[in-house]
Amino acid sequence: MIQSLFVLSPTGEVLIERHFRSVLTSRSVCDAFWSRASDGLNHHGGVSAASTAISLGSHPFPLYDSVPPVMEVPDGSGGSIYLFSVLRDGLSYVAACPPCIGGGASTSPSGGHHEIPPLLVIEFLHKIADTFVLYFGDPADESAVKDNFSTAYQLLEEMVDHGWPLTTEPNALTDLIRPPTVMVKIQQAMTGGSSSILSEALPTGTVSNMPWRKAGVTHPNNEIYIDIVEEIDATLSANGAVVSSDVSGSIQAQSNLSGVPDLLLTFNDPGLIDDCSFHPCVRYTRFEKDKVVSFVPPDGPFELMRYRVSLKGDQFTNLAVGNMPIQVIPRVSYGKFGGDRGGDVGGRISLSVTARSISSLIYSSSRRGPLVIEDVTVVIPFPKFVRTANLNVTVGEVIYDEAGKIAKWNIGKLDEKKRPQLNGSMVLEEDGEGTAAPASEEQPPLLVNWKILLASVSGLNVNGLSVTSEHYKPYKGVRNIAKSGTFQIRCT
Repeated sequence: MIQSLFVLSPTGEVLIERHFRSVLTSRSVCDAFWSRASDGLNHHGGVSAASTAISLGSHPFPLYDSVPPVMEVPDGSGGSIYLFSVLRDGLSYVAACPPCIGGGASTSPSGGHHEIPPLLVIEFLHKIADTFVLYFGDPADESAVKDNFSTAYQLLEEMVDHGWPLTTEPNALTDLIRPPTVMVKIQQAMTGGSSSILSEALPTGTVSNMPWRKAGVTHPNNEIYIDIVEEIDATLSANGAVVSSDVSGSIQAQSNLSGVPDLLLTFNDPGLIDDCSFHPCVRYTRFEKDKVVSFVPPDGPFELMRYRVSLKGDQFTNLAVGNMPIQVIPRVSYGKFGGDRGGDVGGRISLSVTARSISSLIYSSSRRGPLVIEDVTVVIPFPKFVRTANLNVTVGEVIYDEAGKIAKWNIGKLDEKKRPQLNGSMVLEEDGEGTAAPASEEQPPLLVNWKILLASVSGLNVNGLSVTSEHYKPYKGVRNIAKSGTFQIRCT
């Protein structure tokens, strides 16, 4: 069970503190967590609010990689407690759970302290972050939470019951707690309380066997859109060779269907799907038996399923040998520049980004025209010994944050004709004996974000999508999207 929940800002400040049991968890556990999180080069302990905005946005960046998702810390009273944490939009979501008492594990919410599955807590923390994005917008960062304190606390009140996850479906939550609007905020300011954001009616989903869907849903235009999104997690060397790679996928849906439709989704090659997880609306036994997805969808946007791509034979080889659709070549050096006399010790950095039409991606038959890579950004974290950097680019714009020592290069759309270049110089910190030229191995890896429409790694496509139990014929749209996950480029 979850004893307490904390939401920490990018500087370690406790924004939200909520206790679900009779025992109050000391804030010293947050200090212990933050002292561990502040260690290491890639942490955001000193990052300002501006750098959080430029480096994160809709793309999560591993700003701390020295913190395990589960850690044991002193509880301030002579014992210990377990902390589960995730990082979303610059905020650290930390759940404090007591250790198991009595030697046996139990998942029953009654009784004393019982062991709780770690993945359940981590997934629930991600669910809280997703709910904040739904209510407060993307990104749900520090400013968004501070502007909606009352709503955030009310959401936690409904989502957790005595330390156990309770209501997590967006449709049920929006029935219980109104999303913040200008009118709601005016009512809240006039009444001086949070009653204006609460609904007096019982959610319709709570009295049915489908809590994810409202009753009596009607739409003037019945339509459903499905995106098959596949993310490539990869680490590339400085010369473009693939060090490691993995592919995971998800099916994102936007349902605007009236009534209670029953949908059946079939794939052209379900054997490509491996290690999958589903939304509660999916009939799992049907998928296990026939490899089809049968479900009654929620109303609005939702994630239907997640899976890992089962790459075999030539597909895995093509991805591993370096056939990535984008290539980033970094060159970083430190030393004395400006000649033998009067030269300053500093650093230089240059990046070149190119699109590659010959890659391991499989393109949809409806795709026309040359390769276009969208939403291309390069995040450049600088080592601690760099005082400042002067950067110039030929395409797009680059933003450098002095406090966080992080730069973000927004390129936008990239095709084979464009050859974006970044060049810059760095000024290093001085020690007691003058500025020293550090080893280039201390340069952290770059993080590249990109997206290609109508493309996939596995070639998984929808074979059919049928709607039963309703008489209308909805509009159905399906597309594939290939994008970067944690796509890192080593500089040495």
